[in-house]
Amino acid sequence: MLKIRELIVRFENEVEFREIEALRGSVLNTFTDDCDVLFHNHIGEGFRYSYPLIQYKRINKKAAIVCFHKGVDTIGTLLNKEDVYLKTNDKEEKLKIESVNAFQYTIQVWEASFDYTIRKWLALNEENYEKYKQLNSLKEKCEMLERVLIANIITFAKGVEIQIEKDIECVITELKEPQERRYKGVYLMSFDCSFKTNISLPDYTGLGKGVSLGYGMVKRMNKNRQENDK
Repeated sequence: MLKIRELIVRFENEVEFREIEALRGSVLNTFTDDCDVLFHNHIGEGFRYSYPLIQYKRINKKAAIVCFHKGVDTIGTLLNKEDVYLKTNDKEEKLKIESVNAFQYTIQVWEASFDYTIRKWLALNEENYEKYKQLNSLKEKCEMLERVLIANIITFAKGVEIQIEKDIECVITELKEPQERRYKGVYLMSFDCSFKTNISLPDYTGLGKGVSLGYGMVKRMNKNRQENDK
């Protein structure tokens, strides 16, 4: 069994989903010198082509930062700062920490299956979306998305340095009508769905494109949980 660390920093400040990018920008602006690459996933003029280990989220309508693996150690440089301000087009306010919670999760393929939801999942690039539109049945569309989901999970596992040696199984159990969203100047389809899988995943894991900005957020299904990113 292999475990990874996760740290969830929740703030008192309410944000809209469209303000998550401003949350990241506000965090980066608190560093007077170069901040660690994990905060922004850029190297020089290019990108760090690896799974983002620090992700900016909206959880229960409030700003949050979720860190995995090496990102847990890196986030300390931000938590030690006294004054961090959230600046958006509509407001400027001090970010107030509500809670900091640390967890350990076992990432493993099991005999049993687990139920999850994923929200605002940017599953398809432009080329794949054209293929998706050509599919005639809901069954074919779900099967294509299931393959993408498995690939996204493998990307996450590699990013936190865990090697999956058994086959991952995913079955989409509910698929809502996709919504069009603008991401990095391109319009992509965003999916909300529920799925079963035989691998255990940490709550608030991001899968697909845009995970550093809150897209593709995964949560274990629990009837008693009221948290959301809507």
